[in-house]
Amino acid sequence: MTDAVLSTPAGASGVGAALRGVAGAVVPVLVVVAAIVALWYVACVPMNIKEALTQAERAGAVINPPSAIERRDASAIGLVVRNPSHASATLNQERPRLPAPHQVGAELWKTTGGMVLRGRAFSKRSLIYHAWVTLSATVFGFVIGTVAGVGLAVGIVHSRVMNMAVMPWAIASQTIPILAIAPMIIVVLNSVGVTGLLPKALISAYLSFFPVTVGMVKGLRSPDSMQLDLLRTYSASRSETFWKLRLPASMPYFFTSMKIGMAAALVGAIVGEMPTGAVAGLGARLLAGSYYGQTVQIWAALFAAALLAAVLVGAIGAVQRATLRRMGMAQ
Repeated sequence: MTDAVLSTPAGASGVGAALRGVAGAVVPVLVVVAAIVALWYVACVPMNIKEALTQAERAGAVINPPSAIERRDASAIGLVVRNPSHASATLNQERPRLPAPHQVGAELWKTTGGMVLRGRAFSKRSLIYHAWVTLSATVFGFVIGTVAGVGLAVGIVHSRVMNMAVMPWAIASQTIPILAIAPMIIVVLNSVGVTGLLPKALISAYLSFFPVTVGMVKGLRSPDSMQLDLLRTYSASRSETFWKLRLPASMPYFFTSMKIGMAAALVGAIVGEMPTGAVAGLGARLLAGSYYGQTVQIWAALFAAALLAAVLVGAIGAVQRATLRRMGMAQ
């Protein structure tokens, strides 16, 4: 009985400390999110005020200034100041220049959770379906880019010729804008009958291999001279040095570069969907929204892409923590 009584305050204090730790991590994030949302709402008013005044004028309202030409040349903030009663109309337009947060949230729910509730999760109007199409190309391209990046890094570290010949070309390849090279890849592969997933995956691989290459080169070279000299005194071969020293030491760099590579691969998959006239994927969703002036649809697709990137990078982070913990590296 005495032990239970004595242990209760300690347990309570431990729970309290844990709650305070969670609050300390969550509250700053919530504050930043709330500030962003508030600024977003404020920005919607001047961005959409001209269209709101045009619609109000058509409905018979008195607008200041009454001339459409004067309103076109006037500043947006000035129009808000002179027509404050119409500010609320800027937050609920059908095709706004800048959608309000609640409009984007409603569109996201309608095309994700709402579709799931209706049993149409993989309908062509569902963002889940489009995200899955983009995810397939992203992961395929990321695997290709990671394998190529690791292979190049191993060659660069162990071969002076590759270091001098390949590394400059790898750096130069990233100076070519992806919007320029993506159509070229699509056209060349289409001309030889290669369509579908592979062209988009190659564009993803093109963007993702470079951060993996650079990160792995840095990681494989991270062991200092004393560690390398120690293995030489044990008569370790180059392969033994690689597997027992260089590769384990490169793991933190490898996972960090993979996070960057995954985000780049997602961008590549989205860009790869645009010049192909694709009807599925987040890139196709963005393109369709721009064609028909559906800005709410565009923003919803952008948020879906951001959420998808967060999930993918988070998954790599979870694997990183488990792997490094198993290797005895504190993370």
